[in-house]
Amino acid sequence: MALNGNGCCWIQERILSRNGCSVFLTPRSRSSAAILPRKSTALSFSSSFQFQGFVVDRKQSSSSMQTAAVRHLVGSVTKTQGLRFAVVVARFNEIVTRQLLEGALDTFRKYSVNEEDIDVVWVPGSFEIGIVAERLGKSRNYHAILCIGAVIRGDTTHYDAVANSVASGVLSAGLNSGVPCIFGVLTCEDMDQALNRAGGKSGNKGAECALTAIEMASLFDHHLK
Repeated sequence: MALNGNGCCWIQERILSRNGCSVFLTPRSRSSAAILPRKSTALSFSSSFQFQGFVVDRKQSSSSMQTAAVRHLVGSVTKTQGLRFAVVVARFNEIVTRQLLEGALDTFRKYSVNEEDIDVVWVPGSFEIGIVAERLGKSRNYHAILCIGAVIRGDTTHYDAVANSVASGVLSAGLNSGVPCIFGVLTCEDMDQALNRAGGKSGNKGAECALTAIEMASLFDHHLK
């Protein structure tokens, strides 16, 4: 507050604006300035602003935030018409891999995949799966590649080398071809573990991987072209 020569005082009033504080000088008489209280003024802003995906209406007394609609892209296991699949199967440990293959083919049939839309490619062992899967993916004839094999630990470190290589090979095949390559290779400590996962008490991993192949093929075909 400041006093001028006419006996009036100037009162600095600060009103919050959008860009900060603005100062207004309002003349008042000395008596009114000393006796009468300043009546509070209610300010209302109707502007809105957007911050990191949230819309905030400053006119509302309580803050309310609304998010934009979120799209969820999910592959379907029921829309299989027109989808084509390749299955790469290792011949080594065939007593296991053939049962995994049967489980996969049975799942394809249950979910209405036509038999003429499925090609089975046999390779000597799990180590050779990756390069064949990549070639099949790059051919653009298939919507997904299912890779089936069985690596069982023995007395040497050969198991570790093969298990790591086949996992890396299947991953690289999918990344390099742009076609989903599903890892259906068992890596087990002994034959009992493998057989339990090839139709035994632990289910059939070939069937599970076939269902994954259907969902991924549908996701790519309908949403990620």
